[in-house]
Amino acid sequence: MRVAVVDPGSGNLASVLRALGRAAADAGIAVEAAVTRDAAEAAAADRLILPGQGAFAACMRGLSALPGMVEVLERRVAEGTPLLGICVGMQIMAERGLEHGTTPGLGWIRGEMAPMAPRGPDGAALPLPQMGWNTLAFPADGHPLLAGIHPGEHAYFVHSYALSDYDAGEVLATTDYGGPVVAIVGRGNIAGTQFHVEKSAAVGLRILANFLRWTP
Repeated sequence: MRVAVVDPGSGNLASVLRALGRAAADAGIAVEAAVTRDAAEAAAADRLILPGQGAFAACMRGLSALPGMVEVLERRVAEGTPLLGICVGMQIMAERGLEHGTTPGLGWIRGEMAPMAPRGPDGAALPLPQMGWNTLAFPADGHPLLAGIHPGEHAYFVHSYALSDYDAGEVLATTDYGGPVVAIVGRGNIAGTQFHVEKSAAVGLRILANFLRWTP
């Protein structure tokens, strides 16, 4: 199985590759994974991963600067190729981002990435970014990417923007930080995690293994 980890110029790429290799080994799946900025390599892969860190606008700008990459990703998604977005890679799957102005996203998931304004039970503002471990909430019979994971298990988050004006049918899991926050989105053959799967220990490795097994 060939997995292309697309490099938009803002991702935790070495960690993603290491986690992907560990997940594949644990699952007994033979995987050939590589980081790429080449649209032809993305066009030939069996699965696609789109990581991202930093700001929405910079990540989208970096992806758009790769010749033919956005067009290839659009085509592969339409063809049914499984794709996983991670952190800002998940964010740019939305219609737009509101960080440093308004930036159009890929538009695969409804909604926009808006600044968070979380408050605790006492009404005091909570620190931003949300940084650290937080629990996941999802139905017990949830998405195949969540197979073997139990509601209440933890993932590692680092973000100050969250999906808003979303389609509830595209939300696979949430977390709570001064109210519900979208943690995983998905539709058809695409999915995205607001948290870093590559930093989320056993939960992240399980999601990556499930992604390798996933047949949308």
